[in-house]
Amino acid sequence: MEQLKTDLTKYNPGEFNRGASTSKFLLWQIAHFLFFVNPFFGFSGLRCKILRAFGAKIGKGVVMNKPHINIKFPWRLTIGDHSWLGERSWIYNLVQVEIGSHVNIAQGAFILTGNHNFKSVEFENIDKPIIIEDGVFIGANAVVCGGVTCKSHSVLAVGSVAVKDMEPYKIYQGNPAMFKKDREIAERKNPNAVFTKTH
Repeated sequence: MEQLKTDLTKYNPGEFNRGASTSKFLLWQIAHFLFFVNPFFGFSGLRCKILRAFGAKIGKGVVMNKPHINIKFPWRLTIGDHSWLGERSWIYNLVQVEIGSHVNIAQGAFILTGNHNFKSVEFENIDKPIIIEDGVFIGANAVVCGGVTCKSHSVLAVGSVAVKDMEPYKIYQGNPAMFKKDREIAERKNPNAVFTKTH
């Protein structure tokens, strides 16, 4: 039996819904280039104000002062209080992305809501929301895929790919990411201690 083949001429980009007018989308493209991708601009406060102006819900104390921060559609983004977005982090939110408070999304991390139906000739979009709850740590160059909930204080290790929900206070690693061990959080014994690099 002959296998069917993908036919990208049948792909319908009209199914892609920006969720905003063309003028709003174009204005965001300009703001995104000038104030988020631009390596010479790194002021968190102004970035937060710009995101709010475009419809994002941004809490207090959010830190995004590193260069090359990419956000597809701010009107589909919620970030709680005191969360951090690292250098070259990518929020590809074709649908809603909700990020809680005290979340750390490290450099190069990719929050990816979009995919394609590779079993279909038409290769149509499959877009699923992502929820990242309070206290989660997404490591450098890690990927969170559409439909995933990273539950409270879970950790996705460096370079790992989350394709299923991550349970609270658990550490996940690998591709696909698998549970490795519990996350235990403790107070520093001496908060005034200065850490030095050792060899």
